[in-house]
Amino acid sequence: MATEEWVDRFKDLKEADESRPDFPGEHLVVLGVGVLLLVASGRSRSLIARTLMGAAAAAFIGRAASGTGGIAKLASLLDTRGRRW
Repeated sequence: MATEEWVDRFKDLKEADESRPDFPGEHLVVLGVGVLLLVASGRSRSLIARTLMGAAAAAFIGRAASGTGGIAKLASLLDTRGRRW
C-alpha cells in the first residue's frame, strides 16, 4: 500500500514538472551543477562520497540533456527522414 502512495506522488511530481514552463538557462544551470559534482567526486578520497557524488552528477547531467527544453526537444525538432544517427 505504501509503495502505491509513493508511485502516485512521483507521478504527480513528474506531471507538475512537465507542465510548468522552462525558465531561461535552466538546463545550463543544471548541467553546471552536474559538472561541478563530477569534478568534486574526482577529488574526493572517500569511495562512498565519490560514488554518491558521481551518481548525483549523472542524474543532473541526464536531466539537463533530457528535460523538456533540453536536448530531447532539439532532437524532436530535427527531421531525420528515416535516417538513423
